[in-house]
Parts: sequence; C-alpha cells; structure tokens
Amino acid sequence: NDTVFFGATVGRVANRREKTVANDAKNTIQGGKKGFGHAIWRVAKHRYNGKKPYIVFTYTSPDGDQGFPGGLDVTATYTLVGENQLQLVMEAKAREKATPVNLVHHSYWNLGGHSNGDILSEEIQILGSGYAHVDDNLIPTGKILSVKGTSYDFLKLRPIKDNINEIKLGHGINYCLDGVTNQMRKVVVLVDKKSKRKMELSTDQSGLKFYTGGSLKTMKGKNGSVYKAYSGLCLETQSLSSAISNQYLPSQIVKPGGKYKHTLLFKFSIVP
Repeated sequence: NDTVFFGATVGRVANRREKTVANDAKNTIQGGKKGFGHAIWRVAKHRYNGKKPYIVFTYTSPDGDQGFPGGLDVTATYTLVGENQLQLVMEAKAREKATPVNLVHHSYWNLGGHSNGDILSEEIQILGSGYAHVDDNLIPTGKILSVKGTSYDFLKLRPIKDNINEIKLGHGINYCLDGVTNQMRKVVVLVDKKSKRKMELSTDQSGLKFYTGGSLKTMKGKNGSVYKAYSGLCLETQSLSSAISNQYLPSQIVKPGGKYKHTLLFKFSIVP
C-alpha cells in the first residue's frame, strides 16, 4: 500500500519524462504504475555473519513489462563492508532485446531518527556544480545550469531549510555531480547536529536527485509513527542522461549480453 516508495529499488527507468506508452508523466518518475518498487523480489542468497554480511535480492522483469522491450534480470546486493558502512550494488542484464535501464535506490533518510520531526535543520553538502533545468511540469528541457547563486547551491555544507520556500514541494532537482563518472567518489555529506550523526554518500553515477519529502502527507510509518512533509529526504544517485532528456539516450541502453551496474556506499559516523 506504499505510495511514496519507501526504500524501494526503482526501475526499469526512474525519473520524470514526457508521457510514453509505458508510463504517464506522474508515475514514470518511479518506474511506472507497477514498477520494480511494487514487485516481489526473491532472496537469492545471504550471509548474516563474518566480516562482510550481505543479502542478494533478484527480480526478473519480463519482455513487455510496463511497455519496455526484452526481459531483464536485476539484482540488488546489500553488504556491510566496514565499520558503519553499507554498500548497495544494483545490476541488470538484458536478455533478448536492448532496453533502457536507470535503477534508483529510494530510501528516505532522517539522521535525527524516523520519528523526530523534519529534516529541514539538517545540513547537507552536494558536490554537484550543475543541475538539470525543467519546465513548469517538471519535465527536463535538456539544459544544464550552474547552481552558483541559486537556492540549489549546496557545494558547501549548509542547512536544508535555507531557501526551501522558494522551491515547490521542497528540492526535487537533478544534480550534475562533480568528478569522474563510473568512478566511486564522495558526492554528499549529511549532518544532524542534534543527534551528532553524519552520513557520507559515495557513488559511481553522474547524477543525483535530491528530494526533501515536501509532498509527504500524513503517512503511517514504523511503530505507529506518522510522517508528515519533510519527514525524510531522498538521495537518488542515477545516470544524468535520464535527467536531461525526454528521450532514452545511448548511455541508458543495455544490449543483450551487456550489463548495467550502479554502486552506492553509505558511511556513518559521529561528529563532535
């Protein structure tokens, strides 16, 4: 019954684009009305002890699923790789036809605790110097603009609430991440001074969608808690190609025998 994709693996293609045969503009941002976030995944294997405990989820999307061509075998592997570090690797292999793929991890984060109010006082740094311009319907225009001098500029650590009222429903834009694509590098730092918790996010992707949960309404959460607007934020690393064009670009297409891979690393620590 979840309608806001708490913790979902979104696919085949996440992000908002013009109406297609597969999806409408409202739902395609999360992979469609019946995207991967509504599928039942199978636990292929797991190890709950040792130095690197892990769990591997698998899902096979059939040919024609949500209008996409060809079958697609998908895995999502969660591993505790070090002290207070969680790695997620999402992979996909096309079967008999070429198909677009842009998988996204859609957890909502609140470093103060899931029932401790909103995230507006948390501080964030996003190492992305550009962002994808969108029209009034939040559809990408293909332009990349500089964040400097805008309310989207989080190149230096600062409170999320800064300029939040200038943006509809909170931040929900796609950043062009600095650094070399396909190489792991730190792209986000998130700090909650009250709890003294810090999270650093690294990825090998070129883009990041930052969403502050402004459209969350009265949602029932864990242990009877109620989540309201800005109760949690999303940091959706992904291919920038999906954010800058209404069409599927070559960089999004996985051919039979080819492989898609997307890696995230979450590192947690305590600040003084």
